[in-house]
Amino acid sequence: MDILIRNIRMVDEMKDMRGDIYIKDGKIEDYGKDLPYNCTTIEGNGLVALPSFIDMHVHFREPGYTYKEDIYTGSRAALKGGYTLVNLMGNTDPICSNMDVVNHVLNRSAELDLIDIHQTVSITKNFDGRTLDHLDDLDRRVKFISDDGRGVQSNYIMYKAMIKADELDLTIIAHEEDREIVKEDTRLSENLMTFRDIYLSKLTGARLHLAHVSTKEAIEGIRKAKKDGINVTCEVTPHHIALYDNDYKVNPPIRSVDDVRAIILGIVDGTVDVIATDHAPHSEEDKRKGAPGISGIETAFSICYTTLVKLGQIPLTRLSQLMSGTPGRLMGANKGRIDKGYDGDIVIVDLNKEIEIDCDKFVSKGKNTPFNGKKFYGEVVATIRKGEIKYDGGITVDNR
Repeated sequence: MDILIRNIRMVDEMKDMRGDIYIKDGKIEDYGKDLPYNCTTIEGNGLVALPSFIDMHVHFREPGYTYKEDIYTGSRAALKGGYTLVNLMGNTDPICSNMDVVNHVLNRSAELDLIDIHQTVSITKNFDGRTLDHLDDLDRRVKFISDDGRGVQSNYIMYKAMIKADELDLTIIAHEEDREIVKEDTRLSENLMTFRDIYLSKLTGARLHLAHVSTKEAIEGIRKAKKDGINVTCEVTPHHIALYDNDYKVNPPIRSVDDVRAIILGIVDGTVDVIATDHAPHSEEDKRKGAPGISGIETAFSICYTTLVKLGQIPLTRLSQLMSGTPGRLMGANKGRIDKGYDGDIVIVDLNKEIEIDCDKFVSKGKNTPFNGKKFYGEVVATIRKGEIKYDGGITVDNR
């Protein structure tokens, strides 16, 4: 299918210009002014085209917890939020510690043909905190390993895991939580494990990606590590950018205004590499019982655009880098830029549209959000994957 997006402001990490985008056979074939192609056309007047978003930290709950979310509902929620590639965490049932679970997820995704999915495998087998032998049986489709939701508690096991990850060309996504200290001090819990893993990365050379960083001390430690040449990247979440002094249950918790300022400074100066949602849908019952997490993939762009760009913290090009360009590179995907040869994955947004978040209208099964009723700017009006309109929120299409 050929498609022409005409007379639109196009923005990625490298450009901010007006013109047309031509997608052919699933790839961006051309972009520029007044392109002559005669095909299905989207009129872009007043709208902005960005590379579709890429989420490095998502929970779709399949297999095992499909009453919270499944690959179908999660994929549709992703498309509504402007995402066409997500990286799923392994805390499913069974825990993703082998290629059988990976194959189930990837086959289901291919069958649905909605978005692209990568499945993360656990660092330790079944999150037992000790066993690493299963990593030798992974194939090249697996890029990331993580004990997300628990963290690797043993210094020795994490050291051995980094050595093995380096040998197998895997990136460790680290959930930084000391499960003993967290009962008394959540900040100390995150900071101690962050500093430990930065040091282990320095010793082993392993690629370390720090998940949902939330403290000012961790941000400063990452900044120093990068200056020292350590192979570390990090992500922050929309809720840790936009909220402070809020007791909504999430792990790590919402921090203080000083932590938010430190995170935003890290975004401004390049310390922060990625914005990832940590989309964590729960049932109402599970949330009442204290399950931590936010259903965030449908609201991430508007929250980040309003908090960071509209309020003058960063330009839209930098937000595109955080939500598309850098995560695309870290995932080894041919996505994240509006450039010839890249996948024809585009999100079209209306930056002038003010929206009020209504969790009852979420596509996700998870309605758990602290942002319900809050107003933000920036509405996703269409998500295109490989030249096909997968989500249509009200664009004008001329089927020539």
